[in-house]
Amino acid sequence: MVTENILVLDVASVEEARRSAAETWELDLEDVTVKVLEEEKSFFGLLGRKLRVEARPLAPLQLLKGRGVVDNLLELMNLHVTSEIAEDGRINLSGPDAGIVIGKHGETLKATEYLLNLIARDVGEGRRIVLDSDGYRERREQSLQRLALAAARKCADRGRPAHLEPMTSWERRIVHLALKDNPDVETRSVGEPPSRKVVVYPLRRGNLNGRAYRRGS
Repeated sequence: MVTENILVLDVASVEEARRSAAETWELDLEDVTVKVLEEEKSFFGLLGRKLRVEARPLAPLQLLKGRGVVDNLLELMNLHVTSEIAEDGRINLSGPDAGIVIGKHGETLKATEYLLNLIARDVGEGRRIVLDSDGYRERREQSLQRLALAAARKCADRGRPAHLEPMTSWERRIVHLALKDNPDVETRSVGEPPSRKVVVYPLRRGNLNGRAYRRGS
């Protein structure tokens, strides 16, 4: 029986259940957890035993399959990087070659994350895979917050909109959140991916000649 990534199997051993579940989900054996629900022993043990077990993936299937794709890609590139799924659901990469995965301005990391999410759509869990490498995303978040504050000061001082660089939806959200309580400016996302970016508008001129702007994402 299969229910929402849970398998209930009648098998002769825990190992058999783990192998069966791993084959069904196309996972490594260590990515499957097994719990014995019932154990039936035959008459005097002559015919062995029968187990009813419950098998589950160690993490959401989309994340496990995404990590598998990353591992295969890193192996093909001959990069010394290891991956793990963090408690917050991110796939974290670390190792001597982690910087190569990040790339210039994080472009390689963004492209890899985008590719992962395209592939992971086939699993159908509907959750977005977030990829990080050597703590880059935390550093990038802090950098974006500083950028947002600097743009807001410049915008308010000059009374003109400040156009930021194209960003991913995650990066734009960081900027919007950094300035959402700023009384001097308003933010809005404009354009289409991959050129979509945040524009910071001043509020001291009556919403810029009477035009009303609202925050986007």
